[in-house]
Amino acid sequence: QVQLVESGGGLVQAGDPLTLSCAVSGGNFGNYAVGWFRQAPWKEREFVASIGASGGSAVNVDSGQGRFTISRDNAKNTVYLQMHSLKPEDTAAYYCAAKTGHFSASPTSYTTWGQGTRVTVSS
Repeated sequence: QVQLVESGGGLVQAGDPLTLSCAVSGGNFGNYAVGWFRQAPWKEREFVASIGASGGSAVNVDSGQGRFTISRDNAKNTVYLQMHSLKPEDTAAYYCAAKTGHFSASPTSYTTWGQGTRVTVSS
């Protein structure tokens, strides 16, 4: 059974960088696309970025284009979300999720989710 564990969240100041990690275990990492989503208080879950098994990726243009980068290290079974120039509106719980097949921006296409890591950006 696939399991995902996020790490790297914390309290940072506006303009700081932060890198989140998603460690995947219990399955063939090479078969999975992994996505990052976030959910702020009283808001719906929002797509952040996703990366496919072959490395193809997508980043939410509205929120992360130019500031967020997603990557994967197949040797470490880990997907990273590098975030730069963080803003207070980036404050949220960040979740990673896995699915087979192509990467996707739709949260309903993902079958397994991590517990989340919280990011707080102070102004």
